[in-house]
Amino acid sequence: MSTFPPPITRDLPDPPRNLWRIVGPGIVAAGVGLSSGEFVLWPYIASQVGLIFIWGALVGVGMQFFLNMEIERYALATGETAITGFNRIWKHWGLVLAIMVYLSNLWPGWALSSATLLTYLFGGGSPPVIAAVSLLVIGASLTLAPVVYVALERFIFAKVLAVGVLAVLAVIFAIDGETWTALPVSFAEGFGRFPHEELGFALLLGALAYAGAGGGQNLCQSNWIRDKGFGMGKYVPRLVSPLTGTEEAVSDDRASYRFETTPENMARWRRWWRFANAEQLATFFAMTVVTIVLTSMLAHSVLGGLPNLPNDVSFLQVQGEQLKTIVAPWFGTLFWTIGAFALFGSAMGIIDYTSRLAADILKSTYLTKARISESRLYFWLVWALVAIGCLVLLSGMTQPLVLLIISASIAGAMMCLYAALLVVINRRKLPRPIRVRSYRLGILIGISALFGFFALLTLYQKLSPLFDGA
Repeated sequence: MSTFPPPITRDLPDPPRNLWRIVGPGIVAAGVGLSSGEFVLWPYIASQVGLIFIWGALVGVGMQFFLNMEIERYALATGETAITGFNRIWKHWGLVLAIMVYLSNLWPGWALSSATLLTYLFGGGSPPVIAAVSLLVIGASLTLAPVVYVALERFIFAKVLAVGVLAVLAVIFAIDGETWTALPVSFAEGFGRFPHEELGFALLLGALAYAGAGGGQNLCQSNWIRDKGFGMGKYVPRLVSPLTGTEEAVSDDRASYRFETTPENMARWRRWWRFANAEQLATFFAMTVVTIVLTSMLAHSVLGGLPNLPNDVSFLQVQGEQLKTIVAPWFGTLFWTIGAFALFGSAMGIIDYTSRLAADILKSTYLTKARISESRLYFWLVWALVAIGCLVLLSGMTQPLVLLIISASIAGAMMCLYAALLVVINRRKLPRPIRVRSYRLGILIGISALFGFFALLTLYQKLSPLFDGA
């Protein structure tokens, strides 16, 4: 049983009149997620089998939209993160998930992919060395910003803008008419088909899991909206740099809040819930789907029909060279530049959310009486993850696609687990009028079952050759 203090009852704060002021967490979620899936996994699939699996992107992002909203539901109503809510069921659920998040993110596939694109851009260099330097830059950026979320949000906004520019230019100059014609045909004819014989279940599971955010990044949605001041998160101190920021005093780091379901509070809740759904739908869902579709179409248009395409991340080198030939030299250079920038931004977001989740778990569950703050824990965890990433790069594991598939497979198993836990906390720990129910409850259960099935299938596929050869 958990030993958390009882929740504090306070009124639900009013949403601001100018709702544009709190648009951001959905864009951060989409922006961090515009990385391995959009620039590597989904374009790679399109380069190998065409657009027959593009329907999976719509399904994957749709599932993550509902996951994000149930994660936000709990944080809006309590000011707690979803991880802390899981710990109220069993003290060590957060630790289990943190370990899975670390296992998923110890492999610096995003930083290495970014570095690999830079070597294409400059005509040489060592990707592991460049990736290690980029990890050090990320560590400094995250731990020297006075308010961490603000710095991350600004960087991600710039990244989203850059990717948007690339998408518009791709539509104008690079995606041919044949690909536009193939898109609806492939969607209709391929719907429900899993090209596992050509690609393997591990890659398909990774593509579904990383269609948008994926893995622990979805869980961090509650941390980001809390730092943004959504709902009851307004009463919770923000995460700041212990070097350049000012930490806010708090009587109990484990403090949780509840509001009585009075007519006034319920009216505020409905406004918050409508806004949160609209913000996620218009930012995370729409931006992610459009980006995956356009980057997949770009790969299909440029690489479709080319023989002997590489089955690793170096297919992006071929794609860039093709863009230089088909469109103009500047377009191939721009493609590699924005790709490297986007993947670098994702590496920053991943180090941020991994460290946020771990700091939250350690402070709220295991270090409740220690004098170290959550912000200081975050500082040390960021640098520990940077150091581990550098060690992984120096160990010789330098194939980005392999690292990304490892990460994505673990993320799929994680999503199976926390989708089930979200059902529990959003049914048992919230007042009856705001609990998850109806079709959203069914979708959560379906997500858990689907990712559980794919995780077991992937495990079977990887282990069966060992038993066959015994």
